[in-house]
Amino acid sequence: MTNLSRRIRSVIGYFLCLSLGTLCANKSFAQQPDLVKYVNTLQGTHSEWSLSYGNTYPTVGLPFAVHFFSAQTGENGNGWKYKYQDNTIRGFQQVHQCSPWMNDYAVFSLMPGVGDLIVNEHERALKFSHENEIAKPNYYAVTFDNGIKSEISPVERGAHMRFTFPKKGKAHLVLDGYTKDAEIKIFPKERKIVGYVNNGRFVPDNFKSYFVIVFNKDFQSHGVWENVGGKVTPGSDYDEGKGVGAYLEFAPGTQVEVKMASSYISPAQAELNFSQELADNKNFEATKAKAYTIWNTLLNRVFVEGGSEEEKATFYSCLFRANLFSRKFYEIDAEGQPNYFSPYDGKIHAGYMYTDNGFWDTFRGQFPLSNILHTEMQGRYMQSLLDAKQQAGFFPTWSNPGMSGVMIGNHAISLLTDAWAKGIHTFNPNSALQAYYHEVTNKGPWGGSNGREGWQEYFTKGFIPYGDIHESTAKTLEYAYDDFCAYQLAKMTGNTFYEELFAKQMYNYKNVFDPEVNFVRGRLANGEWRPDFDPFEWGGPFTEANAWQYTWSVMHDINGLINLIGGEKLFNEKLDQFFTMEQTINYGSYKQEIHEMREMILAQMGQYAHGNQPTQHVAYLYNFSAEPWKSQKQVRLVTSNLYNATEKGYPGDEDQGQMSSWYVLSALGIYSVCPGTDEYVIGSPIFQKATITLENGKKFIINAKNNNAENVYIKSAHLNGESHDKNFIRYSDIINGGELTFEMSNTPNLNRGISKEAKPFSLSLKN
Repeated sequence: MTNLSRRIRSVIGYFLCLSLGTLCANKSFAQQPDLVKYVNTLQGTHSEWSLSYGNTYPTVGLPFAVHFFSAQTGENGNGWKYKYQDNTIRGFQQVHQCSPWMNDYAVFSLMPGVGDLIVNEHERALKFSHENEIAKPNYYAVTFDNGIKSEISPVERGAHMRFTFPKKGKAHLVLDGYTKDAEIKIFPKERKIVGYVNNGRFVPDNFKSYFVIVFNKDFQSHGVWENVGGKVTPGSDYDEGKGVGAYLEFAPGTQVEVKMASSYISPAQAELNFSQELADNKNFEATKAKAYTIWNTLLNRVFVEGGSEEEKATFYSCLFRANLFSRKFYEIDAEGQPNYFSPYDGKIHAGYMYTDNGFWDTFRGQFPLSNILHTEMQGRYMQSLLDAKQQAGFFPTWSNPGMSGVMIGNHAISLLTDAWAKGIHTFNPNSALQAYYHEVTNKGPWGGSNGREGWQEYFTKGFIPYGDIHESTAKTLEYAYDDFCAYQLAKMTGNTFYEELFAKQMYNYKNVFDPEVNFVRGRLANGEWRPDFDPFEWGGPFTEANAWQYTWSVMHDINGLINLIGGEKLFNEKLDQFFTMEQTINYGSYKQEIHEMREMILAQMGQYAHGNQPTQHVAYLYNFSAEPWKSQKQVRLVTSNLYNATEKGYPGDEDQGQMSSWYVLSALGIYSVCPGTDEYVIGSPIFQKATITLENGKKFIINAKNNNAENVYIKSAHLNGESHDKNFIRYSDIINGGELTFEMSNTPNLNRGISKEAKPFSLSLKN
């Protein structure tokens, strides 16, 4: 048995024992199988700048909640807030971070201590062992080497913490205001602290996160401090400024429960959030039990059977992370109505708002999965995109929580079109198309994905010239796909003006494909190709990738790409080579190894770089070229070799649920190769049976008879009892309920799924 296998089984065994105790203590939970036991929120936490196994932190939070919480091993302001390889914790934070590369906002932390008061974040850090740590969606706990036990359980807009101190020595709690500005007001008689923090890179000038923190034990002493110079002011009830915080002293041996809630709207709304979500929770165990029920109910909506315990742990750990982002950014007023502080214009608005997501990552899988599981939320989300555009002037592309413009493309249109194609019609499609037209004929002030960089050249030349505009070929490909989505939305809604406008632009991918080298490549403004072509060169005209990886980024017209490459035979040979060839890397414009390169090498699957989004659909492309059994094999290789439930559980950045959503969909046997259509392309399911319970109460069941680690090939398929030779199913097949049955085998069926009718959607005619 490998060390990794031992680690996986150790994690599963530990949580099995833990969950059995929970079930015995809570008979009401027995109505549903305990699936929370499989989730390890430490999955992907053994990460650093140079190598990502997920770049995650042990999130304690409810699905899509306004606030999450996490243990903090890294110093204030470090994007790697928790690294599994660290052995000290310096705080327990309110967090919102969707990527370490973006850092965090609206952060503050609490940290216990015993003995003399220590406020400095480095000096107050306490040693711990992972053997004394529990990391679940509804509950995080750690017992430090000095005997202090710290516990966290979440609500949507706050948390419940519990700190148990040793009987000897003064018991302290330190509130750290993190970076930038904060305000602290201490009310000893009410056992209460209120205030705000204002930190973050992409926030309006008037941004504040107001908090209320209530303790269930009296303070023996208290004071304020600030983390810039370390000044401590005993007995003071108030301070305001950069990095201010507070400290409290309790009686030795005290067990202190701490309830906290936050609001972006006002101190009064923070109090209301506290009243709505925490006031009625009698104790910590009540909050923990409610959070467990919420998560277990959601996880049971995708109930898998068969497969190994390790596979279930991976599946449910990924399903957990697939249901964290985008984060709700709205709050409920006294009349029960949603309203929010806009991270775009700094004003209060009625309605729903969502944030903390990079669409370049998540349009591919996370949103198509949410369209299956969360249709009501997705309907609200689509309208919030139009509201955000009104407030910011452009669609959000990577919000954190406000506009950042990170990465490339205009992928909000993919979200809107995919929702509409799947029957989510909660927004005005003409307004969406008008907003998109503005998006693609202007360049906004924030980064490469805010508006459209090089839009004049794109519309006149049909491509983005290499040179002044960074990542030009990647942008041409992403823009062509987005323009397809606009065309598709216009066509579905009868808007002939925009349908005709984008009908030509969606084929612009052809203008950066060079048949002489059989790759997409950089093209100069005069139409000539960028010289000295090397398909292994990273960067330059590409985004965190090379020509081998980006050539496949024509999700909307795979048949067109097949024709460019020279037909199905040559296309399949190129795919075969892609997955098996040497792992050559030319650093290119990056001039050094970036973590995506290292992750590709570790994957040992040729030039396939699953750790980065542009190749995540490629394993499914054999479905378009009459060799679907090769997709079945490749998908199973990825799911079995590149994912697990441990701290090294991902082959790259997890990226707001995209990496996890890829696994969840692929484990079910389907994937969204072309969001903006109603199709999910078939791969190879992991489990013998999966039952998806939809919001409308219907169930979609995927049966995979004779399925195991060797039987990865589909011998035959039936949909609702009828023979199904197609390499895809439609959204309506899922949402209306039904059953998809596969007969699995250890040898490929070379005659199934090879007809024209079997092939998934593509703009160009099927071969």
